[in-house]
Amino acid sequence: MSRPRRPNESSPPKGLDQGLWFVPLGGSGEIGMNLNLYGCDDQWIMVDLGVTFGDESIPGVDVVMPDPDFIAERKDKLLAIVLTHAHEDHLGAVAYLWHRLECPVYATPFTAEFLRRKLPETGIDKLVELIEVPLGGKLNIGPFDLEYITLTHSIPEPNALAIRTSHGTVMHTGDWKFDPDPLIGEVTDFTALEALGDEGVLAMVGDSTNVFSEGEAGSEADVREALTEVIGKCTGRVAVGCFASNLARVESIARAAEANGRHVSLAGASLWRVTATARQTGYLADDIIFYEAEDAAHLPGDKVLYICTGSQGEPRAALNRIAFGSHRDVGLEEGDTVIFSSRIIPGNEKAILKLQNQLARMGVEIITARDAPIHVSGHPGRDEMRKMYQMIRPHTAIPVHGEHLHMRAHAALAKECQVPQALLVENGSTVRLAPGDPVVAGEVWAGRMSWEGDRAVPFWDPMLRDRKKIFFNGSVVVSLVLEDDGRLAADAEVSVLGIPDPLADGGPTALAEEIESAVERMRGKSRRDDDAVEEAVRRCVRRLFSMEQSRKPLTRLHIARV
Repeated sequence: MSRPRRPNESSPPKGLDQGLWFVPLGGSGEIGMNLNLYGCDDQWIMVDLGVTFGDESIPGVDVVMPDPDFIAERKDKLLAIVLTHAHEDHLGAVAYLWHRLECPVYATPFTAEFLRRKLPETGIDKLVELIEVPLGGKLNIGPFDLEYITLTHSIPEPNALAIRTSHGTVMHTGDWKFDPDPLIGEVTDFTALEALGDEGVLAMVGDSTNVFSEGEAGSEADVREALTEVIGKCTGRVAVGCFASNLARVESIARAAEANGRHVSLAGASLWRVTATARQTGYLADDIIFYEAEDAAHLPGDKVLYICTGSQGEPRAALNRIAFGSHRDVGLEEGDTVIFSSRIIPGNEKAILKLQNQLARMGVEIITARDAPIHVSGHPGRDEMRKMYQMIRPHTAIPVHGEHLHMRAHAALAKECQVPQALLVENGSTVRLAPGDPVVAGEVWAGRMSWEGDRAVPFWDPMLRDRKKIFFNGSVVVSLVLEDDGRLAADAEVSVLGIPDPLADGGPTALAEEIESAVERMRGKSRRDDDAVEEAVRRCVRRLFSMEQSRKPLTRLHIARV
């Protein structure tokens, strides 16, 4: 059975089976949900496979993933998934989508251990071939010679990839910055970067997230010092919201708490997973002790500090549950302090403001990076990007990992750095890197998917479309009992869900009577056709609700014939 045709679907350009290609299916034109494909003479590797947050565009969607259909239809030619680091927007979809790809997964030790702890969520931990690569490691996968190059970021073991092929070399930066004192993990391998630039690089596919920030991103060491000072001024309970995966920040908060005589409790399952991964791989000092929230609840308020998930206002995360009184073990009150040691990811502004307003309503003091230097970005500022271009000197810059404004500004910066060419791409763009000068040659399908219970569902699926329509327009369910000749055998039953009944003033049966009249006005032959009856009922409902409320509710009709 053929699958349904996806909306706005296009055909791949000719020649994808020859030469060197780059095809992003996620993370271009947006921040998060990275999925990047490299093809060489009809063999492919995937670099990263991540998730992003759901938003109000489709209710009830928490996990959003790129749709891998383009490469899933060619999975016999997909040689590997190669992960750059352990952030959810770079590996979070592996557990959900691997069964559609069924290929080996390569990662450095921390990332591999982090993924091992996620795969059991979907029961594929015994199926995935997960291959560890040492820091700075090199490997050969089909026509691809890969080299991991150590960078710094906000998580251990961030890597750039040097992708060497017979058609030329590409550098894929992943997420990065140049932190001279990262506190956890290795410093940037400048020797490898300079050697790669001297070798010659056809294209650099690079992070655009922080392109609007002049100067440098800053060091985690400076944040630790600022946190120690800020926490020292707090009197009651302290809760610090941060990204769970920012292990250096978690350690900085713990050290700052320790310096001020506070015990540290973790609130959020992902924090326990990250810290367990860090202990397993040697990135967390043995003397740092974390308490369960239920144990920390018995400590005096001025002797406890909670590290919490939910700095982006995620409704199910710990900080949001604490603020709205639904956390089982943690409560805050007037005189307590919440510190947001994180940045605002574009698109999360409303959720964060809602969370902070609730905390303010409780009388809790709120401290953000506007008030003290308690956060630095994990992504490069413009000076760092200039330095990278000076070392790599690619023929072509391809900005990714950013919204369109970010990528356009990145392209302009690359030109300023004397890069001969910069290409702007979107999810689904097919970039022919070689032979010839790199060029956007066409596009392929690049959609989104939601994880629904135990399966991935594309956003174009009727189920999600119906959910969205019900959320914004409500629904109407009509039940009719008809004779074989189309006459009504009983009164219509109507249920209006999520919106007002436009004929409520006429009594509980007024809407049903209107629908009955619409059916009775049909010609006898048409009333014997269930499809025709359904269309007549739908038009009647649409007319009544459109006149009164300018709504088009999802209408479902059940017909029984006797």
